[in-house]
Formats: sequence, structure tokens, C-alpha cells
Amino acid sequence: MTSGSSPELAMIWAQAHGGIIGSDGTMPWHVPEDLAHFKQLTSGAPVVMGRKTWDSLPPRFRPLEGRRNIVITRDTTWGADGAEVVHSADDAIELASNTSPNTVWVTGGATLYTQLLESADRLEVTEIDADIQGDTIAPAISDDWIVVAADPETGWHSSRKGLDYRFLTYRRTDTR
Repeated sequence: MTSGSSPELAMIWAQAHGGIIGSDGTMPWHVPEDLAHFKQLTSGAPVVMGRKTWDSLPPRFRPLEGRRNIVITRDTTWGADGAEVVHSADDAIELASNTSPNTVWVTGGATLYTQLLESADRLEVTEIDADIQGDTIAPAISDDWIVVAADPETGWHSSRKGLDYRFLTYRRTDTR
């Protein structure tokens, strides 16, 4: 996606052991530091999400403040205040790219991550050091990706809610 003047396509998610990213339509943990990291990275940029991800956001946070919220749904009758509705991932990326941002963020869910992974330039993954039950799994990160930044570089941060976590930035090893 970075060819020419196209914006970077980045994906962002948090995952526990086994790639768990969700349970029953929610994030099965609360790590305030991860939410702050998400806000810091995505502020001012368009965010692309599926309708179920939109629905999983607490109503007081919809739309995500300071970001263009683009929601993909197959339901042609669906709409929500603050959401720009499109009906395909390609339409969402095209719409987001029209704002001339440096980065377009894909914020979920799992189906959208899997669908767009081959087009992505960067992954921002928060690893949660915990065995947590869930029904939604992040896409597998293949050997085409390498960690280019880790925070902290060794070990883990401890959340004020008691879970250990770390932030990883991945870039592709190939030039596509």
C-alpha cells in the first residue's frame, strides 16, 4: 500500500496467548495502558473497522474521537452517528486514503485483519502475557514480518490492572 503517494496501511490489535483478541464480542481484559497506546497511535487518522467492532465499542466512545470512523458492513440499511458506512474493505481503504493521511488504521475485527493482512505495511501488536479464554483469534503473523521495535526491549510492562504486556511493531521483510 505504500507505493506512490498512498498512505501506509497499518493494523493494530492486542492479543493474549494463543492469539486471542476477543470473547463474546468484547476484549476479555482491561489494560488502560494499551488503550492509551491505541489512542496515541490512531489519533488524527482514519480508522477502518467492521460493524461488530463498532458495536463492541462502549457507546460513550462511539465514534472514536479525533479519528475518521469508517465502518464496513454488508447490511445496506445500517447506519450510526459518526460512522461513515461502506460495504467492502476496498471501499473503506479508498475512502480513508482520500483524506491524505500518513496512515490508515485497521482496528478490527479478525475477519478484516485476515482479509487485509496481505495489503498491510505495519502491524502494531500489544501482547498480553496471559492465558485468557476467547472465541476470536488474530491472524497468524508469518515469517514475512519482523519485529522492528519492542517496548520494552526486554521483559514486560506491568499494567496497573495487574496484567503484563508489551508493544511490538512489525514490518514486512519482503518488498511485495
